[in-house]
Formats: sequence, C-alpha cells, structure tokens
Amino acid sequence: MGSREAQSSRQRRAQEHRQQLERKARRRMLIIVAAAVVVVLAVAGGITWAVVGAASQPSPLAAVKTFTGLSRDHTSVKVDYPQTPPVGGEHAPVWLNCGYYSSPVPNENAVHDLEHGAVWITYRPGLPAAQVARLKSLAEQQTYVTVSPYSGLPSPVVASAWGVQLQLPSATDSRLGDFVRKYVQGPQTPEPGAPCTGGVGTPES
Repeated sequence: MGSREAQSSRQRRAQEHRQQLERKARRRMLIIVAAAVVVVLAVAGGITWAVVGAASQPSPLAAVKTFTGLSRDHTSVKVDYPQTPPVGGEHAPVWLNCGYYSSPVPNENAVHDLEHGAVWITYRPGLPAAQVARLKSLAEQQTYVTVSPYSGLPSPVVASAWGVQLQLPSATDSRLGDFVRKYVQGPQTPEPGAPCTGGVGTPES
C-alpha cells in the first residue's frame, strides 16, 4: 500500500513539474511573440513616418508656372507677349545662338530657342556681379542655355523654357539648377534636338 502511495506521489510531482515547465515555455513564447510584434510595429511605423515625411516635402519645382495653348507660328513682326519674359508663342523664323549676352536680346529670337529645348535665364539689370558671373558660368557649361539681362522682370532672376517659368530671388537659388536639368531638352520641348547654334546673335561665351 505504501509503495503505491509513494508511486502516486512521484507521478503527481512529475506531472506538476511538467505543468510548470509547460507554463514557463508558454510564458517564454508569449514574451518572444510580444517582442516580435513590437519590433514589427516599430519598423512599420518608421517606414510610414519616412513615407509620409517624404510625401509632405514640397517639390523643389513646385513654384514652376505652366502655360498652354502657345502658338508655334513664325512671324517677322514684333510680338506682344503676355509673360515677362515670354515662354512661347509666335516667334522669329531664325533662332538666337545660345550663350551669355550682357545686353538684352530680341524676344522673338529667344522664344525660338525655347522651341528648340533651350532654357532662357533672364536677370534684372543691376544684379550683383557675382551672381551674373554665376549665370554666365551656367551658360558656358550648357549648350542649350541662354542668359541675358531683361528689364521689368517680376523677380531678380527668371528661368524660362517652352511653356514653363520659374521666378527666383537670386542666381544662387538651388532651384535654378533643378529647372535647367529638368527642362533643357525636356518633355515640354516642341522640337527637341533642333540646333541652338547657327542662328543669329553673337554670345559672349
């Protein structure tokens, strides 16, 4: 009789031990799962924050104005353009040779440049010499860039391509480079690949 009781007692203790081990195993599993969930949520939250943060950042060229319905007809008469400087419309039959000019250039020839995919950077007379030199350097580095002074501008520097325009407070504004990279021979160009040399005008660089 005593032997059976002892055996039964050992079985109960063994069962209790197994149950304790099972409870500990379940607790460990719950801790591991909870930790994994926290990590996943943290990663997902970080990705969401990054995506939302990136989406909330304004585009560098958000201030670009777009103009549509521009005529591409040639004309030999002076054109009264609605934009200052013009971004397209009727223009001279011969384009302006791209480059830097220290004096104003004819609108009608410069607009023909825009049709060929050039960017026309105009600046107010009296712009600091260091900024003018920066614009001149930009014209020297790019085949399809024309730079010239222009009276009556709405801002110190204005970058124009066919159908688009960006007003800038200075020649050092980083958006100027963004504009040139996007719109020189850009998708808005009516005649991409057409020349920017062999026309009229003698650029200084």
